[in-house]
Amino acid sequence: MGIADVPSPDQIGVVIVDHGSRRDRSNRTLLEIVAMFERQSRFSIVEAAHMELAEPSIETAFGRCVQRGARLILVHPCFVLPGRHWNHDIPALAARAARRAGGVPFLVTEPLGCHPLLARIIDDRITQCLEHAATDGMSREGPGG
Repeated sequence: MGIADVPSPDQIGVVIVDHGSRRDRSNRTLLEIVAMFERQSRFSIVEAAHMELAEPSIETAFGRCVQRGARLILVHPCFVLPGRHWNHDIPALAARAARRAGGVPFLVTEPLGCHPLLARIIDDRITQCLEHAATDGMSREGPGG
């Protein structure tokens, strides 16, 4: 697929994938991230997926994108660091989903990685933590402790 063949944003499906969890709160957080991305992006076909442990699967999300008119699927691993899931597991699951969806082409993006905005996010989280400690007191326990 050359650059001239790339569909318009309204024909591109975006599947945002996390690992998946047995914890409902973690899975709901992905839905919040996906909704936020959909509101702020130029893409109108956006679906959440979990690599394992929860639904919807990559295959289900991929199929939903195709049903909504996607001619190209961009799979974005919602991970900070690259690793086996990014360079092996997710591409393999996406390839299987593409075959089952009639061969719709797909691309897998890099994970978040060392993006410059991560430093700002980390600083925001540290500031929030310090503000929480200032109002609620210090604790040696982590979240939910």
